[in-house]
Amino acid sequence: MHLMIKFARNYPGQTLMTLLALILAGVVEGLGLTALLPLLQKAINLPAPHAADPSSNSDIGTSINSTLAFFGIPSTVGSLLTVIMVGVLLRSLLILLADRKVGYTVAHVATDLRLALLRALLSTRWGHFLDQQVGSMVNATGTEVMRASSAYLQAATAVAMAIQAFAYFTVALLVSWKVTLVFMTAASLILLLLYSLVSKAKRAGRKQTRLLQSLLARLSDNLQSLKAFKAMGRENMADELLSKDTWKLNKALRRQVFSKAALRGIQEPLMSLLVIVGLYTMLVYLKMDLPKVMVLVFLMSRMLTQAGKVQRRYQMMAICESAYWSLQEKIDNAQLQQEPTGGEVTATLARGIVLDRVDFGYSDHMILTNVSLEIPCRTFTSFIGPSGAGKTTLIDLIIGLFQPVKGEVLIDGSPLPEINMQSWRRMIGYVPQDSILLHDTVLTNVTLGEPSFTIEDAQQALRAAGAWDFVCEMSEGIHTIVGERGAKLSGGQRQRIAIARALVNQPQLLILDEATSALDPDTEASICQTLRELSGQLTILAISHQTALVDVADRVFQVSGGSVSQISAQKEGQEALQALSQTGNV
Repeated sequence: MHLMIKFARNYPGQTLMTLLALILAGVVEGLGLTALLPLLQKAINLPAPHAADPSSNSDIGTSINSTLAFFGIPSTVGSLLTVIMVGVLLRSLLILLADRKVGYTVAHVATDLRLALLRALLSTRWGHFLDQQVGSMVNATGTEVMRASSAYLQAATAVAMAIQAFAYFTVALLVSWKVTLVFMTAASLILLLLYSLVSKAKRAGRKQTRLLQSLLARLSDNLQSLKAFKAMGRENMADELLSKDTWKLNKALRRQVFSKAALRGIQEPLMSLLVIVGLYTMLVYLKMDLPKVMVLVFLMSRMLTQAGKVQRRYQMMAICESAYWSLQEKIDNAQLQQEPTGGEVTATLARGIVLDRVDFGYSDHMILTNVSLEIPCRTFTSFIGPSGAGKTTLIDLIIGLFQPVKGEVLIDGSPLPEINMQSWRRMIGYVPQDSILLHDTVLTNVTLGEPSFTIEDAQQALRAAGAWDFVCEMSEGIHTIVGERGAKLSGGQRQRIAIARALVNQPQLLILDEATSALDPDTEASICQTLRELSGQLTILAISHQTALVDVADRVFQVSGGSVSQISAQKEGQEALQALSQTGNV
């Protein structure tokens, strides 16, 4: 019920229009069904009731005849059939409109949830993002979104059927309110007794949500490492882990299927038995008129059928609703960890970057302590040091992904928190160690599909990265598909395209995080020469364990033991790298 109220609050307009259409459909059908009683009276040749006849026990038949007479419609079989047919047609039209509105809203719900999650994740703090499992997020945007929107569909359908059941109930009250109330009391007891099957299905749905998260997160992790598993002949380990979760999921699905089947299998015979007992009671003990009995049996059958469907739809909603709450929890957590947008100052990089007595760490573990350094504009700076010393953290602080525990990062003299973060990052080109390319064209990999970039922009970036010559030699040039993760290209080619991607927006700061570590010496030397040519046009920061990037740098900083110190000459940088290499701590 909480979920139904939540959806109604989130989509008040759509919900109101849907309910109005459904209520009108129920009213129209109810009015049409009232013509059944006088029609049956005529069919078995009973005299029509008259208002003046106190012995008449069919007040509804009298009302219908009076209403038809008021509109000048003769109370004939043809007229009554026409009333019933018009009611059916109008009901069908209104139900169609309501179903269409529900269908559109279901699609709207799925889109809203998916966009809300994506936007929350994209705007969350970097530290919070790192805590998320990729597979879990993929599952949320796919499976959980569809199950959550299905919960809305089941909730809306349950409400629709409840309104239709209420329409039958209202007409039945007009025919015989005492019999109707007895019927409804008995039906309510049956539904209450069967509610345990709804609860069991709900628990199975919750378990299914948890297991799907675990399975898909584990699957994503294992598929990314599949080459290593196969190379070592250990893919059976991945199979065992995935099989275990899969069988647990299968068990939860079996419980869900059993609960659904049991509810339907028990519900329908009990409802049918109730109708049969009611029919027998009305004919044998209450000795009611046959037309009234036939109308009541018809109405009760329809009402009980709809009531049973309401319970089954509610059960299906209960199965799916855990996905909605799980998804909403992810959205809420991401929004609580929303990254600061920064201040109002528009970023510039005319003078340089300064770190002033910066401390940074996680909990009690400090990574950087009292770090101060200056990076002049349009220079090439390399950072070297052992793994885990804080080189990447230093870059993350400059980007603004993390905030110092103490001290300041200044851009052209302005503290980074006072600078509009989006304007600052728009000035940065970033090349990671693992240049993962999209399974798409060279053009899309450079522009990432951003419509503001033209083919000419991409060509210019490829030339600046030294990639244009080999791109021109490809079968379809810039429109060539590079394969999964860029598998059709060599390591050096992938890296150059990644550099072109970083250069396409004409950044003022280019950051390379171990960007040449996997390249052969010749390719690395070629890329370093390209970077050296770019260093007079923009500021370059490079993290490296390679001497090539030290050789072409204007400044070299060594990061070690939480501190950063400048190495005055390339020779010292090379010696430091050699020392790190000998200790195996690179």
